[in-house]
Amino acid sequence: MTRTTETAALPPDLAQNLAQDFAAARTNGCVGTRLLSEDARCRVWTIVLAPGERIGFHTHVLDYFWTAVTAGRARSQYGDGRVAEVDYRAGDIQHLSFGAGEWMTHDLANIGQTELIFTTVEFLDSANAPLDLPAEIRRGTAKAA
Repeated sequence: MTRTTETAALPPDLAQNLAQDFAAARTNGCVGTRLLSEDARCRVWTIVLAPGERIGFHTHVLDYFWTAVTAGRARSQYGDGRVAEVDYRAGDIQHLSFGAGEWMTHDLANIGQTELIFTTVEFLDSANAPLDLPAEIRRGTAKAA
């Protein structure tokens, strides 16, 4: 089971700067570092982060689940200023759902000492339309940021 530690909200000046990054990421549907598969029903992503690496701000609008392939520690910053640090064990899994008009924007940084790998599956038949992805992501010629 994952263990989450909620940390204090970001300092106001940093939170204000991040608010601009969050707003810019509102249409970024690249929820992994690489799109592995996509069909009419789902998108399958991987996230691979070496120690100190980070996937930038991105937005979830679709129902999805993630599973931790490896154990590790990560930090996420959220649009409401909340910061969460989480210890993951291999095999941890979480399902998330979003109603019409709902979304979540966050980032993910590997703050541990080992490579951190997740698999994320998004369901395209969710309450919200999927966000567009750049063509190069679909062709596998670019790494999502």
